[in-house]
Amino acid sequence: MEGLDGFSLTLAQWQEQLKAMGEKAFRGRQIFEWLHREKAVSYDQMTNLPLKLRERLSREVPLHLVRQELVQRSAKDETQKFLMTLWDHEQIETVLMKYHYGYSLCISSQVGCRMGCKFCASTLSGKKRDLMSGEMLQQIYEVERVAGVKVSHVVIMGCGEPFDNYDALLQFLEIIHDPAGKNLSLRNITVSTCGLVERMRQFADLDTGVTLAVSLHAPNDVIRKTLMPVAYQVTMEELMEACRYYTDKTHRRITFEYALAQGVNDSVEHAVELAKNLRGMLCHVNLIPVNPVAERSLSASDNDRVKRFLAVLEREHIPATVRREMGRDIDAACGQLRRRYEKGAENNHEGSSEV
Repeated sequence: MEGLDGFSLTLAQWQEQLKAMGEKAFRGRQIFEWLHREKAVSYDQMTNLPLKLRERLSREVPLHLVRQELVQRSAKDETQKFLMTLWDHEQIETVLMKYHYGYSLCISSQVGCRMGCKFCASTLSGKKRDLMSGEMLQQIYEVERVAGVKVSHVVIMGCGEPFDNYDALLQFLEIIHDPAGKNLSLRNITVSTCGLVERMRQFADLDTGVTLAVSLHAPNDVIRKTLMPVAYQVTMEELMEACRYYTDKTHRRITFEYALAQGVNDSVEHAVELAKNLRGMLCHVNLIPVNPVAERSLSASDNDRVKRFLAVLEREHIPATVRREMGRDIDAACGQLRRRYEKGAENNHEGSSEV
């Protein structure tokens, strides 16, 4: 990625950009509001700007657009999965979910992922590149435009590891929270990480107010290494220390994501060990029976094993719930997103798809 992207500039950066172009700083606010409040996709739409300025901006500060390519709708709930095409023809997937409190959108932070988790489709083709903050934002704007809804909550749990794209993540949070733009409360945003501990500590020091979700998926280093390559760089002890640092600094609860795989990490003994690791921590455990991925051999824990695992955590006073999976029939559930459309998927599921 070379040069500027207008969607990725903060309000302050837009004001500096306009001053550097010999214009008044207030023009920067006008442009920022056009992009993030009015959802403009072209400088031509910014009719309160002089024509010469609009022409110059088109040349010097391009707008890298994200466009819907295909929508799949679940036949079992109101979940929708969007295939998005980026300005350089790379692709990502984004998922819209409806809850009692409104619409939540799961966005991607990278084209692909390099973390290599064994239960996840996003990492199968590796990481192609990071997303710019503007590309993260535009997933929201494009879904709102296409679906005709207002997104009230955002989870950064799609393709990619957000803390592996840290600077763009922080830029995204600043822009989406700006009162001159979408003005979304940071408390309505969840950021997921597989456990990049140095970034977790840096993020804790910022105390942004967002919810942190940690992909744990194992009670010890031995099992975690079989599921998540990051465990070779970060031990369970180091990860737990970083999590406690986060809760101590922010006084906010961490959500631990735990994918239950039949016969791998789902025994009563595993639950007891997990509870021991988390005892006394401000946290909540989100149990997720592994979702099917064609290229992976893991299978979801059966209901009895899930119930026994949950019962142990409850007995040990560890807050826990079993996630209600949404969009599994269109490969839109946890671990199923890809950096491209899986051709033929619509023939294998009950969900419908359309361009």
